[in-house]
Amino acid sequence: MTVSVDIDLGYEFAVKAPAKEVFAVLADVPKSASHFPKVKKLHDLGDNAYRWEMQKVGTAQVGIQTIYACKYKSDEKKGSVTWAPHEDDKSNAQISGSWKITPGKDRTNIVLKTSGTVEVPLPALMKMIVVPVVTSEFEGLVEKYIENLCKAFGGEVE
Repeated sequence: MTVSVDIDLGYEFAVKAPAKEVFAVLADVPKSASHFPKVKKLHDLGDNAYRWEMQKVGTAQVGIQTIYACKYKSDEKKGSVTWAPHEDDKSNAQISGSWKITPGKDRTNIVLKTSGTVEVPLPALMKMIVVPVVTSEFEGLVEKYIENLCKAFGGEVE
């Protein structure tokens, strides 16, 4: 039995670094992933596809590990990086999303959108407990990722 947890997140923020620098980091998946917390391993699957293997979270009795693969596309002229699920037999999640990078006056505006479904191998009875825990964990990781990126880009513009 599995419990499906849907994730749908969106964030907008601005940093002090130039758009070209921001794009260079976000379009380089291993470089970008180095700022994401709790990544156990990032596997290069070739052709700009990567499998993210996250560290286990939870307790000894109920540990959850998210593994997903995405294919990435970037377009510097449009200031966009997108990702979509990539077929991978080790995945227990389907994640997609995008970065939109827009230069501004003394700032770079960034919009992150990500969504997907995580399949957690637990009985359906656990759904009421598992869904908020997984959602909260995912949100916390993404917020820490943004915080780490902001530091790397010279700070967030208020």
